[in-house]
Amino acid sequence: MAKLIPIGVRGEASQMVEFKHTLTAHHPDLPPVYSTPDMIRVMEIAAFHALQPYCEEGEITVGTAINIENRAACGIGAKVTAQAALEAFDGRFYTLRVTARDDLREIGRGTVGRAAVKLETFREK
Repeated sequence: MAKLIPIGVRGEASQMVEFKHTLTAHHPDLPPVYSTPDMIRVMEIAAFHALQPYCEEGEITVGTAINIENRAACGIGAKVTAQAALEAFDGRFYTLRVTARDDLREIGRGTVGRAAVKLETFREK
């Protein structure tokens, strides 16, 4: 990435929780609550949205690290909104502070790491 990315730049992503996003969809004995992997996916998308405007043509960011706490459960029909803010940059690695909320409260928080890659080179690998 040749463009300087200001610390604090933000991104957001949302999703409505459907049955396919619940633990029950993975195993019938589990409760019908939003799964942690689905929450992390929305957080990663928010982080992608924060950084993508600063990528050069033919460049994207990809996930490199995850450190997430699942803080509360939510169920089918809830709207989950994830927000990401750039917290640090080290070489080609970016650390973003992420949160996820439903309509009532914070349901998750933590950090995700991302790195810039050339899309063509990444696809070749």
